Amino acid sequence: MKWVVVAAWIVLAGIGASFAGKFEQGQKNEQSSFLPGSAESVKALEQTKRFPSGDNAPVVVVYRAGDGRLTRDDLRKVTGDKQALDDKPPVATGGFSGPIVSQDGTTALLVAPIKPNGESDRLVDAVDGVRTQAYRNVPDGLDVKVTGAAGFSRDAIEVFSGINGTLLFGTALLVLVLLLIIYRSPIFWLIPMTAVIFAEITARGVGYGLEELGVTVNGQTGGILPVLVFGAGTDYALLLVSRYREELRRHDDKHEAAALAMRRAGPAVLASGCTVIVALLVLMLAEVNGTSGIGPVCAVGIALAMLSMLTLLPALLAITGRRAFWPFIPHVGDEGTDETHGFWRRTGERIARRPRVVWIATTAGLLVLCLGLTQLNTDLTNGNGFRDSVDSVAGQKLLSEAFPAGANAPTNVIVGDASHVGAVRSALEKQPGVAQLGPVERGAGGARFDLTLVADPYSKAAFEQIPSLRDAAKEAGGPQTLIGGPTAQQRDFNVAAARDNRVIVPIVLIVIFLILVALLRAITAPLILIATVILSFGAALGVGSFVSMQVFGFAGLDSTYPLLVFIFLVALGVDYNIFLMARVREEAHHHGSRDGMIRGLAVTGAVITSAGIVLAGTFSLLALLPLVVLTELGFTIAFGVLLDTLVVRSILVPALTLDIGPAIWWPSKLAHHRERRRPSSDPATEPS
Repeated sequence: MKWVVVAAWIVLAGIGASFAGKFEQGQKNEQSSFLPGSAESVKALEQTKRFPSGDNAPVVVVYRAGDGRLTRDDLRKVTGDKQALDDKPPVATGGFSGPIVSQDGTTALLVAPIKPNGESDRLVDAVDGVRTQAYRNVPDGLDVKVTGAAGFSRDAIEVFSGINGTLLFGTALLVLVLLLIIYRSPIFWLIPMTAVIFAEITARGVGYGLEELGVTVNGQTGGILPVLVFGAGTDYALLLVSRYREELRRHDDKHEAAALAMRRAGPAVLASGCTVIVALLVLMLAEVNGTSGIGPVCAVGIALAMLSMLTLLPALLAITGRRAFWPFIPHVGDEGTDETHGFWRRTGERIARRPRVVWIATTAGLLVLCLGLTQLNTDLTNGNGFRDSVDSVAGQKLLSEAFPAGANAPTNVIVGDASHVGAVRSALEKQPGVAQLGPVERGAGGARFDLTLVADPYSKAAFEQIPSLRDAAKEAGGPQTLIGGPTAQQRDFNVAAARDNRVIVPIVLIVIFLILVALLRAITAPLILIATVILSFGAALGVGSFVSMQVFGFAGLDSTYPLLVFIFLVALGVDYNIFLMARVREEAHHHGSRDGMIRGLAVTGAVITSAGIVLAGTFSLLALLPLVVLTELGFTIAFGVLLDTLVVRSILVPALTLDIGPAIWWPSKLAHHRERRRPSSDPATEPS
């Protein structure tokens, strides 16, 4: 049977590998693809396609004199670029208007529409073509940058395009190193690593299938997927291998040891995986398409990682046997980490002396960390979302010094009834913060024109203007009057993300609570575990917010940041509590709740801590990428996993369990289990 399982996974991974390479090709990283279809900016985008100019993204070439006014050489460079670009325009690029020179004579602009027709490659090639010409033979003292909505989209696509390969290689290398350290074997690491790689390859193949079915997948999802599969898959492997090695010290037959390990640790892995899967699937209720897409793709990743560890890993263990652990081969009767001695046994005994003092002090410390939530804001935008300097952001800064900042990415106004276009223009001209209105274009969708804001189109001030502009436009032109464009899209994205935070968080908590009730057959323990995980999440979010704002110096946090941190920390935090409490419940049947807690902590402490370090390490790799949102997520989740592993699961949960006693299992029969008397000299039973 073990060979059949291995053969089946080889076939499955082979099929997945044939589609895995296409996973990146189907990813969508334009801002509009993140939005719900009901957003007004999306409706405006659809209407824009009915006009002769179509769905254009402007590319803006900014020429700014470094000191004083533009010189004759500078202006020759501008006119020369315009002629060259018009004579041989890049793909999908229309004619250039300009040069538009600022009133102070320091800055000139060339502007052209790019019509990518929804194809990222066309947009990238178009912007690259403009940049190739613009950055050629630049006179001394002249700053030249290519920006505009097309420039921002191109830079975002470039950043995301390198994420998957970088993360996949980095994550695999990190897991390999950690497995070598944990098992201290030049051979054994290959077994869990093989099982994880098979799961990851298959997950990307299935991810491509989900893209074909219409699931929105972006570079952020593509980056998180390998981190999650490698991290969670390795965690499950560590738990099962730990139990397998424990059984090898009790049984001579490797097949019997593998079967017992699966029977005793398998349910905890299954419950843990299902908890994460269900929590991720709840994300499908999100209005933000990017967040909604994370749900099914990452749920598939977790499901395959769990399935691989419950099938392929045991088969490989049964094939290789105990010799794979060389040079530290476990034999029957050998001593190892167990419930009777070791660091975690001593830790449990120390907590048992004064459990109430321990959990009160630990809770107070976590609440102090929660104070960092005062730094929480969601001011991160496309304009400040890159960690490194990129041309589109630099160009935006140059442009805003001499022109209305909104000229870089105009707001689109669609008037469904063209007879009202005059009234709409008159109403919008009176609105504060409006710099100018562009010419009117008529088409099958009615009439359209661009509106230029004084404020930076990617700033919070600009986002806050959108509701009043929409109200004024609809009052003058009727409900068919729509306002879209990059600024409106970012504003609609923020509104949808805030809604998702309010709706999804309580649903996930209820679902996880019900799973814990079913697993532990109790109500008190699930309530306690949920409370500790929420406290851990608040502390991690507080530290992450403080560090992001005050240490890293980021301009803000992404709108989806709180929800994604919540999903991964709560679901994965419950994982470790499931690993611990499932073993504690098993021990409590034979030794009572007090001894069961200490014995459970003693035997799972090392493996759960190792699992936490692996998961934190894999998520920390996100912090190395040049996007602010991924850096914020990587740091916060890594810190939160370590906090949950080393403090919440190791100290807070044991202290609460020891203080509450058998009532932790209410209303199951264990709640009425009589505690066994132990000699008063045993430190685990000394009165607090």
